[in-house]
Amino acid sequence: MHPIRPTRAAEFWEARYQGGGRIWSGRPNPLLVREVSDLAPGSALDLGCGEGADAVWLASRGWRVTGVDVSRTALDRAAGHAADAGVGDRVVWERHELGVTFPEGSFDLVSAQFLQSPVPLDQDGVLARAAAAVAPGGTLLVVMHAGWPSWQEEAPFEADFPTLKGLLAGLALPDADWTVHTLETVRRPSLSPEGTEGHRDDNVWRIRRDDS
Repeated sequence: MHPIRPTRAAEFWEARYQGGGRIWSGRPNPLLVREVSDLAPGSALDLGCGEGADAVWLASRGWRVTGVDVSRTALDRAAGHAADAGVGDRVVWERHELGVTFPEGSFDLVSAQFLQSPVPLDQDGVLARAAAAVAPGGTLLVVMHAGWPSWQEEAPFEADFPTLKGLLAGLALPDADWTVHTLETVRRPSLSPEGTEGHRDDNVWRIRRDDS
């Protein structure tokens, strides 16, 4: 398999979403559910929201959500999903090419789920802005793949797999202002397109900004 050629994120993702029907399952990311279920609802920012499953789940739990994606097609599908779920009035959808533009405001929850792209993305810069967007007393939740699935013999593209300590070091959040609540690698079953059974590891960071 030849590596994917770099192109602009907007072009790549719009082409992918326009290339067929729904891409994702429509269910929220399990690690988002695990980490956020006990938090009091407030305002939430969902970065790279795709077809909106996480944003819709958050809205159904009482959150006021801003969902962000680079693909207009994905955002249109997400808005339809929210309307079908009866939470369309609790979600605002914004188109941003993260690393170039970023939503304004501060939020009680900023969620970045799998911001790992086959096309260039300023991952460090986006996460720095994500942390800056967390309101006092709020939470930054980041989930990233820790590596390729165990059945993947050849990497399909160059990817950045930050380590638990490496991402924290890159964020450089002052210990006096932030508290780490989750710093964990989670292993889950993973099935290849051909049906080969294996596993994949995901890294989870849940960090709370102090109230002061």
